[in-house]
Amino acid sequence: MKALTMHVDIVSAEKEIFSGLAEMLVATLVNGEVGILPRHTPLLARMKPGEVRVKTPTEELSFYVSGGLLEVQPHVVTVLADTALRARDIDEAAALKAKERAEEALRNRQVDIDYAKAQAELAEAIAQLRAIQKLRERAHK
Repeated sequence: MKALTMHVDIVSAEKEIFSGLAEMLVATLVNGEVGILPRHTPLLARMKPGEVRVKTPTEELSFYVSGGLLEVQPHVVTVLADTALRARDIDEAAALKAKERAEEALRNRQVDIDYAKAQAELAEAIAQLRAIQKLRERAHK
């Protein structure tokens, strides 16, 4: 029996990251993780920085998104993100440096820093590092 599929598009402000058929998509929303299958009820939801997994008929792909919107129609799912990367393309060293910078800024409590921006940068760096870690765990299975 042929598996049901849906069309998935993952796009950032800069470019299209993925476009193709998928059997399932898993994304991190502001309210928690959601799994999307073909014929899912229409949905429009905000995503938080984190991993998006796409199970195609032949493989499972992992992406990092900086947040954005998830739009679900019965046969089409669109992920719109400011930043989207294939998890394997994340620069781990840069993510670690960004995490350290944000933690240092929050620790120093300088009057002239933007705490909301520092917290957002910290959350984004942590989400990138988690995506790398999950990708490595799946590769070792």
